[in-house]
Amino acid sequence: MQRDVMNYDLLIVGAGPAGLSAAIKAKQLAIKSGKALSVCVIEKGAEIGAHIMSGAVLDPIALNELIPDWLEKGAPLNTKVTHDTFSFLSEQNSWEIPTPLMPPLMSNQGNYIISLGELCRWLALQAENLGVEIYAGFSGQTPLFNEAQQLIGIITGDMGRDEAGKETSNYVAGIEIHAKYTLIAEGTRGSLTKVIENTLNLRKKSQPQKYGLGFKEIWRIPASQHQPGLVQHSMGWPLKADTGGGAFIYHYGEHLLSVGFVVHLDYKNPHLSLFDEFQRFKTHPKMQALLKDGKRISYGARAISEGGMQSWQELIFAGGAFIGCSAGMVNVPRIKGIHNAMKSGMLAAEAAFDAILNIGDATSDKLLYAYPTEIRSSWLVRDLKAVRNVKPLISRFGGWVGVIMSGAELWLASFNLYLPWTLKHQMADHETLRKASEMPKIAYKKPDGIFSFDKSSSIHLSNISHEPNQPCHLQMKDLSVPIAINLREYDAPEQRYCPAGVYEIVIDKVDAKLQINAQNCIHCKTCDIKDPTQNINWVPPEGGSGPSYSKM
Repeated sequence: MQRDVMNYDLLIVGAGPAGLSAAIKAKQLAIKSGKALSVCVIEKGAEIGAHIMSGAVLDPIALNELIPDWLEKGAPLNTKVTHDTFSFLSEQNSWEIPTPLMPPLMSNQGNYIISLGELCRWLALQAENLGVEIYAGFSGQTPLFNEAQQLIGIITGDMGRDEAGKETSNYVAGIEIHAKYTLIAEGTRGSLTKVIENTLNLRKKSQPQKYGLGFKEIWRIPASQHQPGLVQHSMGWPLKADTGGGAFIYHYGEHLLSVGFVVHLDYKNPHLSLFDEFQRFKTHPKMQALLKDGKRISYGARAISEGGMQSWQELIFAGGAFIGCSAGMVNVPRIKGIHNAMKSGMLAAEAAFDAILNIGDATSDKLLYAYPTEIRSSWLVRDLKAVRNVKPLISRFGGWVGVIMSGAELWLASFNLYLPWTLKHQMADHETLRKASEMPKIAYKKPDGIFSFDKSSSIHLSNISHEPNQPCHLQMKDLSVPIAINLREYDAPEQRYCPAGVYEIVIDKVDAKLQINAQNCIHCKTCDIKDPTQNINWVPPEGGSGPSYSKM
């Protein structure tokens, strides 16, 4: 097929904090050196920030380095953390841990409660002011390799194909975007990331990536219940001790509240409904008092990379590099990854700039050796080294015991005392589910419409736009598996781990079939991660499809 071709020095796939920081840094270096450098960023969301979701409490360390005068330039960091708490919940009660007992690393002093979507829109403006070309509504569909297996760019997704994949009257072929180097900043479980990893065998030395599913709702609450700058974290109810996860509540803006809930995806019970656990959390007496007379104004969910340094694939490959959550830069106990994502993008941009402008494009292997070298000598690795055993401990010993053991290790790290071992991740998340017959069923109450809600009304708040007459982007490798294996052995867990009602078992007389409501998809990627047979392959739908998050 003949396609239009665009050429750039540097291509960045994904306009999140990592990708935009990389673009800004690359152009800053070019301007400082007086050299020309063409930089392109593509984003699958209909606009910058549409698919961005995070807690989000920002450690400004990377932003301070990237744009020191961010305050004068109007960065949307308007709520500074004033106080933070950590609690354990039972079904009816709450016990707060005294702040002096918490490891210093867990403190949020000096951080800001933000909307990551708003920050990304501001970063995009800074990038465009420097001459970066940003194209929203274009998904990276296929990586392009040359004969030497060097990445030379990507192909964006076709537009205007019907359900059967045939061209309609609105058909527009995807564009080939060629670049000397391409930085992959798709976020967690990216589709290009998977193809590049598999094609080049980049995970042969790494441990399985681990994941969590993070839910978030934005509420507007009465002024009397709002405490600007308060950060609250909790563990315990409604999750059992053998299921990792916890909750966050952030007070910011004009009487706004970020209410979030994270479940680690290595849980065992296929009857667990992640969405319903989140809704149940909000019925706790403490939450009811906080949310009383409030209004829910936004909803979303997103997978989170939790494996840490042990799960990093090879960060570089011929022609490019992985940055941000495409590599897995989240600090799990801090529930923070924005600062690390930004720093990884900045360091990759420095390496790419040097390779393109100073060394030239004639290097034989096209590997950005400087990037992983600088990563491992930066504060980013120090940030992740201190917490490297937290996730393995929780996975092995459960929520309560794992947290106590992790806390002891974090206290040692605060004195620069590091244990001489790094624990391994034992299994991938899709391997941890047990058969439905072996695990207890879980009864969930009907949503009350005040504190807890159903999936339909929730995804309505995600502002999903999805052309129904397009190829299904949730691809089944074997159409028989959902019924023959998933339903028969695991009671169709895709109905319960999906936070948007995409997967539905429909029984017609005596036959059962899986119905895929692709138009509900909010791009969390959980199905691609947790499906026990790895039969589901998530690929991007038409560019611009999906949620359009507000204030996330």
